[in-house]
Amino acid sequence: SVGQPHPLPNSTCGVWVHQKKDGSMLVSATYTGYFLCSPALDAPSRSTCTAVLRSDRLPCAVLPVSRGQCEERGCCYTPDPVTPCYYGNTVTAQCTPDGHFSIAVSRHATLPSLILDSVHLVGGHGGSCTPVTKTNAFVLYQFPLSACGTTFQVQDQGVYANELVADQDVRSWSAGSVTRDSTFRLHVSCSYSLRDHLPVSVQVFTLPPPPLVTQHGPLSLELRIADDQHYSAYYASSDYPVVKLLREPVFLEVRILQRTDPNLALILHQCWATPSTNPLQQPQWPILVDGCPYEGDNYQTQLSPVGATSVLQFPSHYQRLIVSTFTFVDSTSLQALTGPVYFHCSASACVPSTTESCLAHCLRRGNFVWSWDRVLHKPPSFCH
Repeated sequence: SVGQPHPLPNSTCGVWVHQKKDGSMLVSATYTGYFLCSPALDAPSRSTCTAVLRSDRLPCAVLPVSRGQCEERGCCYTPDPVTPCYYGNTVTAQCTPDGHFSIAVSRHATLPSLILDSVHLVGGHGGSCTPVTKTNAFVLYQFPLSACGTTFQVQDQGVYANELVADQDVRSWSAGSVTRDSTFRLHVSCSYSLRDHLPVSVQVFTLPPPPLVTQHGPLSLELRIADDQHYSAYYASSDYPVVKLLREPVFLEVRILQRTDPNLALILHQCWATPSTNPLQQPQWPILVDGCPYEGDNYQTQLSPVGATSVLQFPSHYQRLIVSTFTFVDSTSLQALTGPVYFHCSASACVPSTTESCLAHCLRRGNFVWSWDRVLHKPPSFCH
């Protein structure tokens, strides 16, 4: 114990004790060396994570990342909104599932600190074997397992191995050589099972049908007259001219011919009547104006919708209207003119979209809105 006398006899271990003339005691011992039974430790340092300055933090994962995901990578985590997952002051090696090495080396991985410019792969000299990131505190390598001099061994597992080393700056003169750099050699290996069966998850996403192919070409339309309000039968060419009494309904129908696209919609723009087959002859009488019944008529034209419940294969290819029979009047004598009346319409085909309904909305007081997306025939077709 401290402060208590201890006998020091002469021994074969090289200790001699004798008294000097002045009464003091002299202890002598020979010394040739010693053995240390416990391992020598480096000087203590701060935590691997907290020792990294905020400005030196190198991201270890792509945001967002949880603490568990970050620590599984062997990286440091802190609740920081900018760089929550970063490399610590050590060597962090990862084998990625997509077959890559990822090796981050801190300059503080050794004492004294590494000179990061001296760190390189032993067998790799190509462009993909250079660091992907280098700062004053870290150097980061990322490269495929099959590149940069990686060796491959097949046992129960496939083992990919590579080495990182740091060159030492050796100074020499005539009597010797010295260096002040740490010795750094890092062996990294990735092991992959060659026999495991991994489940494959397959998801099939149904793609929307491709857009319709549009091209220039003729658009055939037909204007015909039905013999009743149900449009169950139509007058043939031999039935014309059709004789009607004044105010008697005329059941008109316009349809698209030789088209099987169910998305097509027939749009009527203008419909009018003339005393001959010439659609430009005067006088004229409007029946539809911008797709809506002419409001100046005291017997306005009626639109007869063709619903989806119709027996027609493509209801949107049809437009129907009911006109009250009339006769033209001479502008000077105001006498009724004799002779036939011919009907004409301008029309186009439209493809509905999410923003265009291809419908005419005829409102009160003459307000109306026309909507169509892609007109497939310009100028509008005339049918009579």
